[in-house]
Amino acid sequence: MQMVVHIATLRAQLEKAAARTWRGLREWCGDAAYDRYLQSHAKHAGHARPVTREEFYLQQLKQRYSRVSRCC
Repeated sequence: MQMVVHIATLRAQLEKAAARTWRGLREWCGDAAYDRYLQSHAKHAGHARPVTREEFYLQQLKQRYSRVSRCC
């Protein structure tokens, strides 16, 4: 019985670690940006319609590449 409890605890810890790793990876690569936008929009935008994932992606691209690049 004690071994079953230990395995269940270990499995729960591994699942939590995997979930934290996945969240961290999504944050690092920018994949979670739309999810954060939706959370912020729900808090601050009232009844306005949020942009779709595609619209959000295009806005981010436009914002990133519309500025003057100082690399050259």
